[in-house]
Amino acid sequence: MTILLLSVVGLLVLGLVSIPAGHSPRMSAIVYGLSAAITAVLLAHALAHLVSGSGPVSQTMPLGLPWIGVHFRLDALSALFLAIVAAGGLAASVYGIGYGRHEESPGRVLPFFPAFLAGMVLVVLADDAFTFLVSWEFMSLASWALVMAHHREADNARSGYVYLIMAAFGTFCLLLAFGLLAGAQGSYAFSAMRGEALTPVTAGLVLALALVGAGSKAGLVPLHVWLPLAHPAAPSHVSALMSGVMTKVAIYAFIRIIFDLAGPIEWWWSVPLLVVGACTAVLGVLYATMQEDMKRVLAYSTIENIGMIFVGLGLALAFAANGFAAAAALAMTAALFHAINHSLFKSLLFFGAGAVLRATGERRMDALGGLIHRMPRTGIVFLVGCVAISALPPLNGFASEWLMLQAILQSPDLPEWVLKLSIPAVGAMLALATALAAACFVRIYGIVFLGRPRTAEAAAAREVDGYALTAMFALGGLCLAAGVLPGFVIDGLAPVVSGLVGARMPTQAGMEWLSIMPVAESRSSYNGLLGFLFIVFSASMAAFVIHRFASRAIRRAPAWDCGFPDPRPAAQYGASSFAQPIRRVFAAAIGAKETVDMPLPGDLRPARFSSVIRDRVWDLLYQPVVTGVAAAADRLNRFQFLTIRRYLSLVFVVLVGLLMVLALWQ
Repeated sequence: MTILLLSVVGLLVLGLVSIPAGHSPRMSAIVYGLSAAITAVLLAHALAHLVSGSGPVSQTMPLGLPWIGVHFRLDALSALFLAIVAAGGLAASVYGIGYGRHEESPGRVLPFFPAFLAGMVLVVLADDAFTFLVSWEFMSLASWALVMAHHREADNARSGYVYLIMAAFGTFCLLLAFGLLAGAQGSYAFSAMRGEALTPVTAGLVLALALVGAGSKAGLVPLHVWLPLAHPAAPSHVSALMSGVMTKVAIYAFIRIIFDLAGPIEWWWSVPLLVVGACTAVLGVLYATMQEDMKRVLAYSTIENIGMIFVGLGLALAFAANGFAAAAALAMTAALFHAINHSLFKSLLFFGAGAVLRATGERRMDALGGLIHRMPRTGIVFLVGCVAISALPPLNGFASEWLMLQAILQSPDLPEWVLKLSIPAVGAMLALATALAAACFVRIYGIVFLGRPRTAEAAAAREVDGYALTAMFALGGLCLAAGVLPGFVIDGLAPVVSGLVGARMPTQAGMEWLSIMPVAESRSSYNGLLGFLFIVFSASMAAFVIHRFASRAIRRAPAWDCGFPDPRPAAQYGASSFAQPIRRVFAAAIGAKETVDMPLPGDLRPARFSSVIRDRVWDLLYQPVVTGVAAAADRLNRFQFLTIRRYLSLVFVVLVGLLMVLALWQ
């Protein structure tokens, strides 16, 4: 534990040291290099704790509130999420060594990058509510500062403002949740909260507050509105941390509160998680498929995957409450496995989007195209991320989503009719989300990397530096390894899962041909290694046959382009045209509106087509609040210019009113 806390201190000192010299390119390399070294130490300790099966390690320091101190604890759950934070931080730091050379405002990024990492580490190590909330708020403020790094752009300023409000709201909800958990004892220590017996009403309130507080940071619908604004506004390696890592810290917070501190589990706790998670998954991927900005696509895709993880947690609650320990272990393993996988492939994809942005200066897909020929290494590794997030074998996304569907298939054994009816519907929604995710990432890869360059910037693109490629290929390799050999990951999660639901999945590493069997061989099994070998063998044989027997004569012919031989690159299928069928089918759900301005015969002005996507959650839930606050501010504005006499009169009236309320209350 001492080494972990010293590493956190090192990150904080590194951020402070970078303030006076933040504009130096050399300082940028030093900050990111040392951040990489420190996160490597954190990753090694977290993995060592998981592999060794060691018990919890605690440490108390005489800081914080009087007579309380700050408590830190490393158990299996915190070690897992510490590994996620450290792995993501290591990759982002390596990526940042090259990215930082081109950063427009390094002085606004370098001090807060290691501070952001330190905040996330402190959250997963905290063992009392005070330390947790202070660390949580520190993490939020550091990430907000990174979002505001390019604050002169109007959209970025709005993104930071919305994020700050949602972060404060989430922290307030978590504060109330911990207050209820403290109960009559009033102790902030997690060890005391575990022994506190909660009434059903109190437990329900804790569940609601934890779901809102952690869900606002994770991106659950309808608390997701900040995420597609803030994640694209941040520098690309910070976007990867926020989307791939910080959202997992929010999931950790929810798991810690509900599965560890809230006491005995009730079956009905699972219903809001299943409903909200499924709706989040479908709406997230629908909005992702409609976006034309690469980073906004990835941000909305994060919302989809967070929804899937919460569905897995809801299934674990349902099974654990009814005593189905094996099924609960399967669902929890699927949720945690998908959290790991999402941190890997989403970080990879944001790194790829950052590489494209650096090479072309563009995030709009319709301004790109043909980059596979100019950035072949980035194109290959970005394809790995697209295949993984689309849940296609043999990569890791398929393994975790397959486990989740296997958990859904165990639902007929549940006694509650509400769960018997709702879980199959949730499974259908997850299947729809998975299919839409595949369409979404076929779209983004095809528009950005295939075809012909649509702009001069895309035509002049060059491959990125070795540091960025190293980070991306390392993550791509982990995606492949976790997909081909998922049994080792499942076995590594066993201590965490058994501590949360009281059981674990059967040992997978010893299965024949490294297959995974979540329930029994007669029910289902999956072998990622054989699938990988089959794909490699089939592709190799097809390439050999084509090379050996196909005609070698070169033939040139115009490509088919909807029957209109327009040679301009702009005539290619674009992002909007690819999404049009899905947009029209789900127009009512996503607030899509198409407008066609077709001139009359003889009118020489061009025809115009426009498509607008409105976030219905923002329009229905948040816009009325914004409008009301603005109207109230206008009405109260006259109090800003009162005379001193009127100010004193106003204070006197308010004081008398408060005293009267107090007298009536007593």
